Amino acid sequence: MSTDEATDAVGEACPLPRADQAPADDVLVDILANSHAIAVVGASPHPLRTSHAIATWLMNNTPYEVYLVNPHGGDADIEGHGFYSALSELPVAPDIVVVFRRAEDVPPVADAAVEADASVLWLQLGIENQAAAARARAAGLGVVQNRCIKVEYARLRDRIETARAQ
Repeated sequence: MSTDEATDAVGEACPLPRADQAPADDVLVDILANSHAIAVVGASPHPLRTSHAIATWLMNNTPYEVYLVNPHGGDADIEGHGFYSALSELPVAPDIVVVFRRAEDVPPVADAAVEADASVLWLQLGIENQAAAARARAAGLGVVQNRCIKVEYARLRDRIETARAQ
């Protein structure tokens, strides 16, 4: 969700990230270094949407296999990657489920991430839902809220690459 979308959705700007919404950098490095498949839930086929830009960046700047999830994606694609209607349709269990949905729409995504045997539920910048986070944690998933995966990966890139090489 872009800042404009968040402003439109709630009438105010995205809340600034708080320390308690994400694990420490060492844990983020471990998550990002040891993940292989990422599902981007709410990815948009529209190039001007933030979810499209982040999915494209992940495809072009990281070693991850990126899966796009949007029941309205139809026959569209991003960089040759088609859309899946649901997490349950993916051919692999995603390590990270990155969510671009309104906060109130996150609980079913969290449940689907658990059912898909994901390892981490990652709510993009401006998105937080404590109930969904608690459900995901109770099922054993790591949780990141109100953080942009692109920003965190770029910030920690050297450490991620060092950890991946070990």
